[in-house]
Amino acid sequence: MPMLLIKGSYEIVGTEPDGDNIHFRPDDPDEWDLIGGPRKVKRNAAGRGKLRLEAIDALETHYSRTGPSVSQPLALGHAARDEVLSWVGFTSVTRDPVVVERVTASTPASVPGFILTRGVDISRRAIAFAGRGEPPFASGTQVFVDTGLLETTLNHHLIAEGLVYPLYYRSLFFDLRNAITATVEKARTATPPKGLWAKDATLTGATVTGMTSITTNEVILPKLFRRLVDYFNLGGTPDLSGFPAYLDQEGDRFLILPTGQFTTGLDEVVQVTGTNVKMTRNPWDLVFEDE
Repeated sequence: MPMLLIKGSYEIVGTEPDGDNIHFRPDDPDEWDLIGGPRKVKRNAAGRGKLRLEAIDALETHYSRTGPSVSQPLALGHAARDEVLSWVGFTSVTRDPVVVERVTASTPASVPGFILTRGVDISRRAIAFAGRGEPPFASGTQVFVDTGLLETTLNHHLIAEGLVYPLYYRSLFFDLRNAITATVEKARTATPPKGLWAKDATLTGATVTGMTSITTNEVILPKLFRRLVDYFNLGGTPDLSGFPAYLDQEGDRFLILPTGQFTTGLDEVVQVTGTNVKMTRNPWDLVFEDE
C-alpha cells in the first residue's frame, strides 16, 4: 500500500491524547500538503497537527460531540492512552487537575518519529500509521507499506496488546487489513484474552439501562458507544426501542466482508432485545466508507 512518509516529532503539551489520537509536528510542515485528497490537515503556526491512528478505535476517554463529556470504562481507555505515550517515547506526563485529560508538561518535551499517511479525515486529522525513531525512508516520499513495515507501527502494537478495537475504512488495502485481523484474533483468543477482549460485550451483548451502563460498566466497540451516547443525548431516555431507527437515520455506509453486502445503517448489524444491545457481525468484518 503506497503511503506518504513524514518525519517529525510527537508533541503532547496542551493537548488531550487518547488511545487513537496524538499530535505530530513535521520537521517540514509544508509536507502536510503532500497528502492527497480534498482536505488539508489543520495545524497551528508551528505546524503541529493531529493524527487519527489508522485502522484502530480506542475506548473513549472524553467524548463530547453531542453533549457533556463522557467516557467508556476508564481503566482500559487510559491503558491504551498510556501505552501510546510510552511507546512513542514519553517517560513522564503531567496533566491538568481540572481538565484531567489535558497534558501540561511532558518528559521529553517532544519525541522524534514518523508517520505513514495517505488521507485526511473530516475533522482534518491525518489518518496515519505511527512510527518511532528514525524513519526507514526519506521524509516527503511515497513508500510501500507491507505487513513487515505495518508490524513496526504503534497501531499494530496496540492491536497486538488487545488495547484497541479494529476499525476499517475502504482506503485501507486488504493485505494490511487481513494482517491486522489476524493479530486481533491472536489477542482475542489468547489465554486469558488480552486487554479489552477479556471484558468485551460487543458480540455477546451489553446490558444497557442508561448512560451509566456504557460509561462505567460495559466494554463495547467505541463506534457503537458513540451512537448510543448520541441517541441518549437526543431524548434523555434509557428506552432503547427507538435505537434501531436512530441507527438507520445515521446512515453509516459499510461493506460486510463475509457476504459482500454493501449496506447503510448500523441497524443492519445491531440487535436490540429489551435492554440487551449487541452486534451481529464481528467489528473486523465491517469496512466503512471513508469519512
